[in-house]
Amino acid sequence: MNTIRDCMTTNIATVSPNQTVKEAAAIMNQQNVGSIPVVDSGQLKGIITDRDITTRTTAEGRDGNTPISQVMSTNLVSGHTSMSASEAAKVMAQHQIRRLPIVENNQLVGIVALGDLATDQMSNEAAGEALTNISEHNKTT
Repeated sequence: MNTIRDCMTTNIATVSPNQTVKEAAAIMNQQNVGSIPVVDSGQLKGIITDRDITTRTTAEGRDGNTPISQVMSTNLVSGHTSMSASEAAKVMAQHQIRRLPIVENNQLVGIVALGDLATDQMSNEAAGEALTNISEHNKTT
């Protein structure tokens, strides 16, 4: 059984809670990603997504200088390095998320996206099922 460590991305961009939404958006654009973990002293504090920027910043009339801490998502689901790729896919499907931060000893060590799971032969089926469940849920919301 492959652990999540085998397919997680470890070189990830992060932001701190006191950085601005504009800085987060610039990093997302540069990295071509839709979300960035928010980390303080190595600890995962939240995640900021392009949707957070749209709904909690722009839609509420805030500007790009708004601190990330005011608009980030804090109801986090995370995984651990010893979980299997299949377990990670199940967690992602259950919580309707496309990216799962991986934490070890209270420190962010990586992130797994559905695409990472899809490249892992052992979890192709689980990744497909997770994506189907997430996509079906998003059609109804």
